[in-house]
Amino acid sequence: MHLDDFRARLRALGAKPAHEARLLRAWLQGMALDAGSRRQAAENYLPLALRQALPELGEQLAGLARVVSEHPASDGSRLLVELSDGQTVESVLLPRDGVCISTQIGCAVGCTFCMTGRSGLLRQVSSAEMLAQVVLARHRQTLRRVVFMGMGEPAHNLDNVLEAIDLLGTAGGFGHKNLVFSTVGDPRVFERLPQQKVRPALALSLHTSDAALRARLLPRAPQMAPELLVALAEDYARLTGYPIQFQWTLLAGVNDSLAEMDGVIRLLRGKYALINLIPYNTTAALDFQRPSIERVTELAHYLHAHGIRTTVRQSAGQEVDGGCGQLRARQLDGSLALSRRASSGGAAKLAVGQ
Repeated sequence: MHLDDFRARLRALGAKPAHEARLLRAWLQGMALDAGSRRQAAENYLPLALRQALPELGEQLAGLARVVSEHPASDGSRLLVELSDGQTVESVLLPRDGVCISTQIGCAVGCTFCMTGRSGLLRQVSSAEMLAQVVLARHRQTLRRVVFMGMGEPAHNLDNVLEAIDLLGTAGGFGHKNLVFSTVGDPRVFERLPQQKVRPALALSLHTSDAALRARLLPRAPQMAPELLVALAEDYARLTGYPIQFQWTLLAGVNDSLAEMDGVIRLLRGKYALINLIPYNTTAALDFQRPSIERVTELAHYLHAHGIRTTVRQSAGQEVDGGCGQLRARQLDGSLALSRRASSGGAAKLAVGQ
């Protein structure tokens, strides 16, 4: 289901734009569809045909996504989420009231260190399915931040992602800087994001300062030089007032040298930016290794000493062998050991997304 389909159904039931906005707001904020407001109860506001259809509409929204399994860890619980056609994506409940959601099933970028891209791109995730992932998370914890950094490349599903961001930044009640658009870098991103009503924060996957190495690590990403990516990102940062978050997955013996850190210093010194060092989430299926904690600490201190704002982010799912794409891959090959089966009973009455 796409949001346009849902809106068309509402209009057929007599909904006006204000009614549509109210129902979407209730859904996105984790409330029952028949929830009233301080000023007006639903029975005094919604058309009769629409009120009578609310249970069915609630079931339709709940059917967009359901949690198949939940894998708790100290760095956040990883959810395997099944969509209405049986395909699965991954979401992560992040510490400090956040959720990371997926925008595609598979990925066409083909990053050599990522499990998601091994299957290629299977299909796009609709904006409604992205929002459903947020609603599932909202029923599990308080949410103040949504990160579009799960399976897939958001720039390759741009219209759906931007529609989801627009609704989350309006009806969903999220602060614009707390909506994070993650990308490997694509010219369309830098053209479209400045034109949006809701301008999200930007996270840019850099991974190396060496253009030739980046082309090998991200073989089907747009071949944009790191210097150009940083310059375009800096323009967006100054426009929005949010620093750019550069992502750097640390691969032992590949991009964890001091020479690479000198490249970071050259690119980012004086920029409105920070860099997230992310130790690689090791998997037996891929031939990359995670640097030692001592090496990670050394690199972070080195960048700090040279004036680069640096954070070290533990890759979510390391404890449960659940790095991005790993849960889906293990489910498909039948080796997924479920930490906790989720209830398949759906929502009670009109509460959607339980």
